[in-house]
Parts: sequence; structure tokens; C-alpha cells
Amino acid sequence: MKILHIITGLPSGGAEGALYRLVTADKGNHSIVISLMDEGKYGPLLESAGVELHMLNMARGKISLSSFISLIKLIKTIQPDLVQTWMYHADFMGGIAARLAGVKKIVWGLRHTDLSTNHTSRSTRLISYINSKLSYFIPSKIIACADRAKQVHIEAGYAEKKIIYVPNGYDLENVTIDLLARKIIRKELDIGEEELCIGMVARYNPQKDHLNLIKAVGILKNQGLKFKLLLIGPDIIASNAKLTRDINEAGISDYVRLLGPRSDVPAIMNSLDVHVLSSAGGEGFPNVLCEAMLCGTRCVSTDVGDAAIIIGETGEICQASDSYALADALAITLKLPNILMRNHLARQRIIDNFSIEKMVKNFNSVWNLV
Repeated sequence: MKILHIITGLPSGGAEGALYRLVTADKGNHSIVISLMDEGKYGPLLESAGVELHMLNMARGKISLSSFISLIKLIKTIQPDLVQTWMYHADFMGGIAARLAGVKKIVWGLRHTDLSTNHTSRSTRLISYINSKLSYFIPSKIIACADRAKQVHIEAGYAEKKIIYVPNGYDLENVTIDLLARKIIRKELDIGEEELCIGMVARYNPQKDHLNLIKAVGILKNQGLKFKLLLIGPDIIASNAKLTRDINEAGISDYVRLLGPRSDVPAIMNSLDVHVLSSAGGEGFPNVLCEAMLCGTRCVSTDVGDAAIIIGETGEICQASDSYALADALAITLKLPNILMRNHLARQRIIDNFSIEKMVKNFNSVWNLV
């Protein structure tokens, strides 16, 4: 089949990474991608993989009539057998445009798990509400990347019978246990081989709740635990005044390394003994947990999105926005007798449940139902 994927944009993010992995692994279909915005991070990667890519270059959060008309014309030119949309704005704009272009097979993609005012903007909640009404008429099926996303949208009034849970999938070969990478990164950062090291890979954003982690680390320091904390991601730099102030106020500046964005995330994951996700909410299917577990790294996460489903019995889950609960979960993990050894059970859990092959098969199963 000729599958046209329409996504809001292609920056670094969970949905965008999932789309990239899906279309590059799906050899049985002809995949084409339209970004409503620009090429972002994944545009050049898609083109390098030989995927046909189109950009509408819309401004973020703004739907213009001219762009909408251009999208309809582009869909008519491509003549896809099926349109798969990703995220609210693409579900809305791409779904209606596909219908007007004469496409009968349309599948939406849900990624969000929290529609509360704390973690979702007013405009996003509005378009989600509109989509809940359109869900009975526009899409034939709706794919939810997380079980919690499915439940949240059923409660929000989406067409329940159309929603199918399809978790993300991962490349098992390129993200793996790498003891050499562990040694190299630890040497680069002057961290001893026997020294405990925890970390979090996440952009600096209130949703990720870095302050929660910082406070938890302060609690652990007061308990006498010794370790290093690596923080990795966009805007995780010393010039981030609020971040550095929070670290200094918690009295943990000697514990923390701010590494900013890195292109060698799997190597960083291998250098860690524990990866933390301290999010306050708004997560769907946290890719970062799967990537850490594929590297044999133990995970501690707040109970957001499908984190508990991903981690299972291989790590610890705690209440969100509770620094003492997070500190307790980290303390339990850091005190494990085999903490310095790779956690092969964590990797095996991802292999058994969340391979890219399963994701491709499950998407195709849904498409074949339409």
C-alpha cells in the first residue's frame, strides 16, 4: 500500500522518533511523510533513508487556509491508499484534508495521556475536544501509543470502538549493552568504574519536572549516599539560570554534571547505573525508558503514561511530583547488591514486548482492518 503519514512537525520527540522508526522499518509499504511544519530533526534523516518528504512550513500552532488548501492538493497529487496522522493538529487538519481529497481510509494517532489544565495548553485541549466529536466521522480507526492514552481519550468522548492500543517499537540492534562505551563515557566525565551514576535524558521543560529530581537528589545526599547525577538534553546547560539556581539551592552542585544535548545517547545510557524519569505528567509511552532498558540500565520513573507497563518488575515506579517518594525509589535501586552490573532482564523485557518488528506488524494489522 501507499501510506501517507501526516505529522504536525519533525523535531526531536517521541512521536517523531516513532514515525521515523516505523517508516524506515516498514519495507512492505510505500511510505510518504508530510510535515505540517518544517523538517526539524527527523526530516533529513527520513530523506537520507530514501523516504519521500514534503513540508508545508506552517507556523507552530497556526492553521492557515492557504496551507490547508495546499495540503488537500498535495494529498490529491500523492493519491495514497491510506492516510495515517500523528498527534492532534495533524489528526484534525490531515484528517479533514484527506476526506476532502477523496481518501476513504484514514487512521488517527493519539500520543497524549493528560488533558488536565496542569499539563495541557488551552488550545490543545480545545482541538482535542473538537477531535473527540470528529472521531465518529473522520477516522476509520484510531491508534493509541499508550494504554493510558486510550483510556484518557475514551473518557474524553472519543469513539471507543475505533481506538486500538499499539505500543511503540525499538531497534534492538543499534541500542544495546555496550561495556566499552560505558568505560569511554565514564573516562571522559572522570567518573570511576565503581562510582554510582544516575542520570536523566530529557529536555528542560516543566513537564519533565527536573526540580522534583533535584530535590530528591538533595534528600539522598542528606542520607549520606554518594553518586554522580548526569543531566542530558536541550537547555540542560550552566547558562540555564533557573536550573543552576535550583541545583545550588539543593546543595548538590558537586553531584551534578550538566551535559546539554548529546548525539551519543546510547553511550550515555550505558554509562549510567540508573536512569530516572521525573515527569509530573503529560507522558504517553516514554521512549527514553525503553532506550535505557535496551542498554541494560535500571529505570526509576514517576507513574506517568505507560511507564509502569514499560518497566514492569525490572525497576521502580513512584508517585509523580513527590520528591520523597522519588528519593525512596532511587535509594532502593542504588542499594541493590548488583547495581553496577547491567540489567539483562530490563533489556529482555523490551525485546519481548516492544520490538520495531512488532510495531510494524501491529500498525499493518490496523491498516488492514480499514
